[in-house]
Amino acid sequence: MSEPTRARAVLSTEDFKLIREAVLHWLRANEDSPDSVKFSNLYHRLGSAAGR
Repeated sequence: MSEPTRARAVLSTEDFKLIREAVLHWLRANEDSPDSVKFSNLYHRLGSAAGR
């Protein structure tokens, strides 16, 4: 029986960097939004995922 193929990463480190930059742009443009806390948390999680 053959071994299962190894899963590939869906997003690259560069992708995390670009998404994090986009989230930061959104945060700066929407500081007063009720969703800003959620986006701020996402920004920090993306940094952790990318090894920052």
